[in-house]
Amino acid sequence: MCSERRPAPDPPANAAAIGLAGFLTVTGTTHFVVPRPYDAIVPRRLPGRRRAWTYVSGMAELATAALVAVPRTRRVGGLVAAGLFVAVFPANVKMAVDWARQPRRSPLQRLVAWMRLPLQVPLVIWAVRVWRTG
Repeated sequence: MCSERRPAPDPPANAAAIGLAGFLTVTGTTHFVVPRPYDAIVPRRLPGRRRAWTYVSGMAELATAALVAVPRTRRVGGLVAAGLFVAVFPANVKMAVDWARQPRRSPLQRLVAWMRLPLQVPLVIWAVRVWRTG
């Protein structure tokens, strides 16, 4: 019987993966617990009901979290997470544009909406790191 020993996971890489899985779990769960903010940023060009897209994106985040959490599927999960962060970028742009046009939004809310856009870059980098080190 030949048993192949796998090297022990790199602690920083493992922490990055567990952190990413946790982040995706929290954000995915909020799609079901508090769906209205997500409904509002679903691009109008997408067919069907906004709530359906909210739930689909929440399920995608939870499934991606599971992929990232399991060492055997971690590399695939990191790649999927990077793609997911790129795919949701249009919704973040829509939110920023919509909030800029709404007079009821405070200047701080408008700033936060615009600041979410560059935040996608470190999220993609985080996911790519998990993919590379998984």
